[in-house]
Amino acid sequence: MDTTPYQEFAKEKLGFEFNDISLLVTALTHRSYINEHKVAHEHNERLEFLGDAVLELVSSDFLYRQYNEPEGIMTALRAALVRTESIGDAGKELGYAPLVRMSKGEKQGSDRAHDVILADCFEAVVGAIYLDQGYQAAKDFIAKHILVKIDTILEEGSWRDPKSYAQELAQKIDGKTPAYRTLKEEGPDHDKKFTVGFYVGDSLKGVGSGHSKQEAQGEAAKEAIKKYKNKK
Repeated sequence: MDTTPYQEFAKEKLGFEFNDISLLVTALTHRSYINEHKVAHEHNERLEFLGDAVLELVSSDFLYRQYNEPEGIMTALRAALVRTESIGDAGKELGYAPLVRMSKGEKQGSDRAHDVILADCFEAVVGAIYLDQGYQAAKDFIAKHILVKIDTILEEGSWRDPKSYAQELAQKIDGKTPAYRTLKEEGPDHDKKFTVGFYVGDSLKGVGSGHSKQEAQGEAAKEAIKKYKNKK
């Protein structure tokens, strides 16, 4: 295959040339592509496994050195840094989506499914960088694209469980315990979407959607948190 686009991506976006460009190609190859094309090439799940471990180590080391907090808080901060949404967004910013190899079926999948694939690819790219360039290069890459988000996470309080935090704010500011109400259910059973409202008394403080009521409640809580914080 022509690896030129991958080599150009590495130079322009990562700032170096891979010694073994096949590692980057593998990092951006979803299992479905191999199953569909029956090619003698590895998919990215092993690199994802390795990259996940490197990402956790680097973020743990960073938090340990920068913040004198209890283990529970640092665990929550790390989870916020490396959650699917965070690393998926980092992948979108890097712009490798057009280089990801996947089956036709996966290409036609939902935005949610694509976001998960992009996040998995980010971890795999970390693994590829670690193998090809070493730990320091992988650490620098993670610092540039993930660790820089820590100030925003702290400012927004997104490291905290949104439902617990929103309830805490509602009780503190309004003196009432909030409740969730399902506003809408739509779609077939295998792909249902829920819309939920976060209410304090009769006042609607936030609305969120998700593929489960739990997910929708979390999104509604996040919106309520934003409104409460904007009041301050």
